[in-house]
Amino acid sequence: MEKELTRATVDPKYTWDLTRIYASDEAWEAAFADTKAKGEEIAALAGTLAGSKEAVLAALTMENELEQALSCIYTYAMMKTNEEMTVSRYQAMLGRAGTLVSEIMAKGAFLTPELLSIDEETLKSYIADPDFSDYDVRLTKTLRMKPHTLSAREEQLLAMAGEVCGASENAYDMLTDADMDLGKTRGEDGKKAKLTDARLNTFLISRDRAVRKAAYTNVMNGYGKLGNAIAALYAGQVKGDIFNAQARGYKNCRESYLYRDDVAESVYDSLIEAVHGGVGTLCEYLRIKKEQLGLPHMHMYDMYLGVDTGFEISMGIEEAFEAFLEAVKPLGEDYVADASRALPDRWIDVYETQNKRGGAYSTSVHHTAPYVLLNYKPTYDGLSTLCHEMGHAMHSFYSNKTQVSAKADYTIFVAEVASTCNEILLSEYLLKKYEGNRAAQIMLIGHLLEHFRTTVFRQTMFAEFEHKAHKMAEDGQSLTKDNLSDMYYDLNKLYYGGAVKVDKEVRYEWMRIPHFYSSFYVYKYATGFCAAVALARGILSGDADKLAAYRKFLTLGGSMTPIEELKVAGVDMSTPQPVSEALDYFAELVMTYSQLLSEEAANKAEA
Repeated sequence: MEKELTRATVDPKYTWDLTRIYASDEAWEAAFADTKAKGEEIAALAGTLAGSKEAVLAALTMENELEQALSCIYTYAMMKTNEEMTVSRYQAMLGRAGTLVSEIMAKGAFLTPELLSIDEETLKSYIADPDFSDYDVRLTKTLRMKPHTLSAREEQLLAMAGEVCGASENAYDMLTDADMDLGKTRGEDGKKAKLTDARLNTFLISRDRAVRKAAYTNVMNGYGKLGNAIAALYAGQVKGDIFNAQARGYKNCRESYLYRDDVAESVYDSLIEAVHGGVGTLCEYLRIKKEQLGLPHMHMYDMYLGVDTGFEISMGIEEAFEAFLEAVKPLGEDYVADASRALPDRWIDVYETQNKRGGAYSTSVHHTAPYVLLNYKPTYDGLSTLCHEMGHAMHSFYSNKTQVSAKADYTIFVAEVASTCNEILLSEYLLKKYEGNRAAQIMLIGHLLEHFRTTVFRQTMFAEFEHKAHKMAEDGQSLTKDNLSDMYYDLNKLYYGGAVKVDKEVRYEWMRIPHFYSSFYVYKYATGFCAAVALARGILSGDADKLAAYRKFLTLGGSMTPIEELKVAGVDMSTPQPVSEALDYFAELVMTYSQLLSEEAANKAEA
C-alpha cells in the first residue's frame, strides 16, 4: 500500500481553498460574533409583522441574511473538521456553529407562525408583489406548511430541540470517522495494511479472494463489535424523527420528510415495488458475473470485483480531470469552460489524508465557488466519483449564479440527477472512445451495471430498511442491534439471495451507512439515477431542445418544487414510468454484457 499522506505533506494545489469563505479562522470568529449579535435583532421583530408590508419584507430580508451567514459559518467549520477529524479546535468550532444555528433558529421561530396569522389573501398578494420576488417561494412554502406549523412558542421549542435531535449523527460521525480502529488486514503483497472504511473498496476489488474476504469480514465485524452503541445512536435518530413528526401532526416520519419536498409517499412505495420487480434481472446479472469470475459461489465480498478483461483505466487526477471535461462536452462549451476552473482554482480537496473524512461530497455557499471533497484513487471508480461530485458542483454553480440566495438551494430530491447524469455521460463517452475494444466494453458496461446495482437496487434496499426501522419504532418496538441486523440480513436475502451466498457478516453492514442519519435521503439516489438515465439519453440523442431543458433545470435551484423542476428537465417522477424505463435499460445492458462475454469466451476458445 502507498504511504499515507497527511495534511502537512499533501501538495496544497490539491486541497480546497477555503479562504473564499473566510480568509482565516480569526475571520470566522469575527463572523460568528457578528452573526450571534444579529440574532438578537431578528428576535426583536417578534410581534411586528402584522403592522405593514414593509415590516414583513424587512423580517424576511433579515432572515435570509442570517441564513446565509449561518451557512458560511457552519460550512467552513464542517469542512475544516473534515480535513482532519481529530483536530479538537475544529471539532469545537463545528459544535459552536451547530449551537449557533439552533439558537438563531429558535430566535427566528416566531416568523412562520406570525406570517400565518396574517390574512391568507394578504399573503397571496405579497407572493404576487414584485417587491417580494426574492421571497415568493418562501411565502408559498409557508402557506403550504400551514397544517404542520405550530404556535410561535412551540416553533421556538422545536428549533431549540434541533441540536439535541442532531446529537446522534454527530456522535456517529465522531465514532466512525475519528475513534473507530478497524485494525489491519493483509494486502495483495502479503503485508499488513491499515484498514479503514474508506479503503474497504480497494480491498474488495482485489483479485485475491482471501484479501477480499479478510477485509470485508474485519470491517463488518469491527462495526458489529460496536453494534449496541451504534444501534442506540440510530434509535436516537429515529426517536428524534418521531418526536418532530408527531409534534407537527404528520401521520408518520416518512410523510414528514417527503411532505417538505412536495413528494407523495406513493413515489417511495412505487420505487420499492418496481425495484422488487427487477430483482430477477439483478440476480441474472450476478449469476452471469459469477460464472465469468469462475467462482463456485458468489459471496457478498465478491460482488464488487469486476471481470478481468485485461483492460483497466488508471488515471492520475490531472488526466482524470481532462477525461471528465471530455465526457461532459455534450452539455455545451460554456459548461466545459466553467467546469474547467475547478481543479486549478482549488474547488477540490483531492486525496485521502490521515484522519480525513471518508467518502466524497460537494457543498457550497451562495457567494463562492462550490467545493468538492474526494478521497481520490487512480481507478475508474475514482474517475466516476470525480464526475459525480462535479455534477453536484456545477448544479450549485449554475443555481447560485442564476438564483438569488433565498431561492438558490435545491432539494436533495433533484440533487442526485445532475451528479448521476454526469456519470452516465462518462460511461457513454468511454464506451464510444473504446468502441471495437471488446475488453474495454465488458469492463465499462460491467461498471455501469454495478452503478445500477449499487444505486438503484442497493439504495432502494437502504430505503426499505429505513422505512421498516421507522415503522418498527412508530409501532412501539425498541430498535436494537439484533432486530435491526436481522431485518437488514433478510433484506439482503430478498435482493441478492437468488444469486449470492448472503454471508452472516452482512447483517452489520447497516451500521456503516452514514446516510441513515439524514433520514429518508437514500431513496433519492435511486429516483435521481432513474431520472438521470432518461435525461442523459435525451442529451446524447443530439436533441437541442432536450439539452436546453436540462441546462435550464441546472439553473432552477430551489425556485420550484422538485417534481416540477424535473418536469422542466423533461421527466415526470410523479409517475412510475422513469423507474420502469431505467430498469428496462438495465435489462438491455445485462443482455449486451452477456453477449460480449460469450463472444470473448468464443474468441479465447478459437485462439
